[in-house]
Amino acid sequence: MLEVENLEVCYGSISALQGISFKVGKGEIVTLIGANGAGKSTTLRALSGIVRPKSGRILYNGEEISGLAPHRIVERGLSHVPEGRMVFPGLTVLENLRMGAFRFDDAPKFAKDLDYVFGIFPRLKERESQLAGTLSGGEQQMLAIGRALTGDPKFLMLDEPSLGIAPLLTKTIFEKIVEQNANLALSISQQGYVLETGRIILADTSASLRANPQVRAAYLGG
Repeated sequence: MLEVENLEVCYGSISALQGISFKVGKGEIVTLIGANGAGKSTTLRALSGIVRPKSGRILYNGEEISGLAPHRIVERGLSHVPEGRMVFPGLTVLENLRMGAFRFDDAPKFAKDLDYVFGIFPRLKERESQLAGTLSGGEQQMLAIGRALTGDPKFLMLDEPSLGIAPLLTKTIFEKIVEQNANLALSISQQGYVLETGRIILADTSASLRANPQVRAAYLGG
């Protein structure tokens, strides 16, 4: 479904990604783990068109999307929940969720997607008329995920989606989607990649990575 080939991204003279390559199959959950600054967020930002690669290719269902604008990438079914939530603070919860469905003009479909989101996050239903900027950090995180889901994504990219959310709710989200916590993410994903300073230093099945002593010591708390 997704193929990344020798992807390189630079911020000025700083090389953030140094020729990484990986694949994601249809129906597959893949985890990227690594320390802060390893390149995880940059990878997702490149996939969603927010940053332009210096070199390399990104293929989605066989089509190269490396040079497309972000809204064109969303139209193809890729949704990105960015680090830091990035909700629209001056819009209500409901208006933020409508923004996620910008590519559809289908009221019944939006109503169905809205029910799905409210089923995962009933707190958002309670707050649907409230301005997003007045929500708690955890509620804004729920809203960011919900906004991505109303876009009917075929390929969902989540950057630390459990940040600020209570552990019990994190488990609920995990049953429905997936999240950044390395140990939990590896427990549900099939394939994992370890990033370090912009390079993939290890690629294996998630089960093997969880059992790897070096990975456990560095990223999984022993």
